Amino acid sequence: MVQSSRMTACDNYLYGGVNHRWTELPPMLAFVILLLCACLVSAVIGPIDTAAPSIPGGTVVSAAPPGPFFQDYKPPFPTTGWWVGYAAAPSQDSVVAGPFPYMSRSLDTGLQFGISSARNFDGTSIIQTTQMDWEASYLENPNTHTSHKASAWDTQSVTIKYFASSGAGFTTYLVPGSPYITLNYNAATIILTSRNGNVLSVNGKNVTATPTSFSGTKFTVINGAGTYVIYSLSGSITFSATSVSLTATATHNGVIRLARVTAEATSQSILDQYSTTYPTGVALDYSFSANNATLSFTWNVVGTASQLLHLTWPHHRKRLISPTAIVSGLSYLTTKGYMKPTLGNVWKLNYALPTINWLAPRAPQASCTSQIIQALEYEVQHLTVAVPGDFYFWGKAFQGMARLALIADHVGRPDLINPVISVMKQSFAYWLNGRQSSTYAAYETAWGGVVDGPGASDPSIDYGNGYYNDHHFHYGYMLHGAAVIAKYDTTWWNANKNFITAFARDIGNPSTADKYFTVSRCKDWFAGHSWASGIANGAGSRDQESIGEAVNGYYGLILFANILGNQDLMNWARLLWATEVDGAQTYWHLYPSSNDPDTPYPEPGLRALTTIGNVMDYQAGAWLFWGAQCSEIAAIQILPVTPINEGMYDTAWLNGMWNYVSSELADPTIGDEWKAVIYMAYGEVNPQTSFSRSTNITGWGGTTSQALLLYHLATRKNSSGGNICSATASNPSGTFTIRAPNGHFVSSTGAAPNLVATATAGTPFTFTFMPGGGSIFNNITQQYVTADPNGALPLSSARPVAQAWENFKLLIQADGTYIIRAGVNAAYVGLDGAGALVNNVASTSAATKFTLVH
Repeated sequence: MVQSSRMTACDNYLYGGVNHRWTELPPMLAFVILLLCACLVSAVIGPIDTAAPSIPGGTVVSAAPPGPFFQDYKPPFPTTGWWVGYAAAPSQDSVVAGPFPYMSRSLDTGLQFGISSARNFDGTSIIQTTQMDWEASYLENPNTHTSHKASAWDTQSVTIKYFASSGAGFTTYLVPGSPYITLNYNAATIILTSRNGNVLSVNGKNVTATPTSFSGTKFTVINGAGTYVIYSLSGSITFSATSVSLTATATHNGVIRLARVTAEATSQSILDQYSTTYPTGVALDYSFSANNATLSFTWNVVGTASQLLHLTWPHHRKRLISPTAIVSGLSYLTTKGYMKPTLGNVWKLNYALPTINWLAPRAPQASCTSQIIQALEYEVQHLTVAVPGDFYFWGKAFQGMARLALIADHVGRPDLINPVISVMKQSFAYWLNGRQSSTYAAYETAWGGVVDGPGASDPSIDYGNGYYNDHHFHYGYMLHGAAVIAKYDTTWWNANKNFITAFARDIGNPSTADKYFTVSRCKDWFAGHSWASGIANGAGSRDQESIGEAVNGYYGLILFANILGNQDLMNWARLLWATEVDGAQTYWHLYPSSNDPDTPYPEPGLRALTTIGNVMDYQAGAWLFWGAQCSEIAAIQILPVTPINEGMYDTAWLNGMWNYVSSELADPTIGDEWKAVIYMAYGEVNPQTSFSRSTNITGWGGTTSQALLLYHLATRKNSSGGNICSATASNPSGTFTIRAPNGHFVSSTGAAPNLVATATAGTPFTFTFMPGGGSIFNNITQQYVTADPNGALPLSSARPVAQAWENFKLLIQADGTYIIRAGVNAAYVGLDGAGALVNNVASTSAATKFTLVH
């Protein structure tokens, strides 16, 4: 059964507010669309909800509200799209990367635009320098902040109107993928000012400071940027040209278009041929058949629809089922590779949808079951209530707990589910305290969305959540965890459904009928992935570091839809997930040996880095804002590892990534939290190797744990067919005294907590299992033994709770003695000159051998 939807094809015209193109259409076309929408309205994926959000933290107002760019509209407004810099505070003048292949600025004085002609690889990133080539304006322009505004927008494009009180002005349709900038003038005197060096020539004739007259419907102009062609679609224009600008000698009514001529010999003739058909906006449509989706872009055009020349990116060309022909002889190199044109105003792209929801599609292999359960029992027993200090870190802990409940279900331990759910509900309850807590959720009214309340006035809080950064990262974790509670506790779900739904609406709203949330806030449908950056710093350059967390955001929405039992919303969420994964595999995963001529990154040096750390709109590279280790760069693209992600990690990339991080995986100074997620992902290729390497891990980070790691490896496809998990030596369990080779026993007292082998009667220590090793508990002081991460200070009985620094692995030797390795730095324990136990020994052969005595 095929399910169809036209989420914005009809919404663009029927719902007003966000899309006011209806009055711009010819009457007959408007009538046809109205009939079409009336026939299809029953198939439209409706809003998740339309009620005003009721959030315990109430409402807040952004300290960076949108300016007069939205002067005719009320929120909600887009906060993450490529053009938000036109509207964002403080000055609404950011350079935005778009509409690609152009970069642009919407200023009081006019619309500036250009195409970057400099692409550099600095060893880590490719960078395309921002560049403005021209400014389009008109002589009558009041040049005020309120004399230009948005007049319409949709999921990809925006229309800007420049106007004067006299009625003079122009409208520009900024549609990603168009090789032309389109300007529709109304009773206005055109001014085109060079922003990149002098105007050198027009139609082959040199231009100086002295005005020279040119008339016609086509002008070939060269300035410092190169060659642009100007087309008049509404009759002849006479320009007075100087070395600075081209100014019309009379007011003009009608459309002009500008396009950058590329180095290809045929580029100008192609631009000439298709210059008369132009797009004014785009409708996003989709249909679902079983586990496949067809995503359609239908551009609203003036002219002959079949002759719309529009540029594709590499991810489009992978997925296009129509049109399939690429017009050769015209291309623009952008951050995401070459944009190449195709013809036609309707694109259809095919995506396979994920079929995994709660659990892995395979039962855990028996070789791993006992170890999974041992780790699971420990982790459930030691769960603590996560108190929100932000959305991000709280969310990671919340989802991590949720996965434990699901694992308990899958391994046949239902007795462990309720203890997990109980702690999760206590953690979640903090969000219901409103402003009684220092961290609270609120509805932000200037843009329209759920935010970290205190962050609405401070972009440094919660990674800028209050400025609409990272919402899909943060709320995916929230939705994931809440859906798991709901799976096991319908009473809780019914009591909290409205609050949780606000977060789903914030990142996953499918319809403009929801007047409180913008549509699919973070997703850039033309770019093929989401952006994480919001309105901070004037909404300048777009970026997204953690593609793994973006994918997880839409996984959370899938589970939320599953709880609702809403198949339409489920399909929508699956499409969001599938397009994000396709974006990851196209723009974040690098393939050094690939000879694909359609690679986004032609530079072999960049592809050799194996994984992009941050995709920005005019920079992409193997780097992060916060770290430089290969393992960090790779892991942040992987985490959090969940069953659905087997559709994200392809074998070629995993093998390249494994080689990329191999030296760091063997480095004890690299954090186990990064190694853990890398081993989990590599389980798709070789779960046995991943298991073997993971036995040395004693730290887990916020998104995983030993139980999650073992469960994930145990449920992989396992092409080799052998046992995934093998028996591992466990720490001794029980209470012992410790004797050193010098014949003395180890003691540690309240007055002298350091462990020192100088006593004739030792302190009793209890050894207990911990994931990856075990804890050592001092029965006299009632404190756990901890290790110095730098290996400079002795072991000390100094911690009331055993965590990562209190994790030790005891390795039995042939003579029955033990050597001790500290998990915190993977160093072995030796004795210093005073008999103190210090974790600073590099090799097993040099480690001190201890005897455990009952």
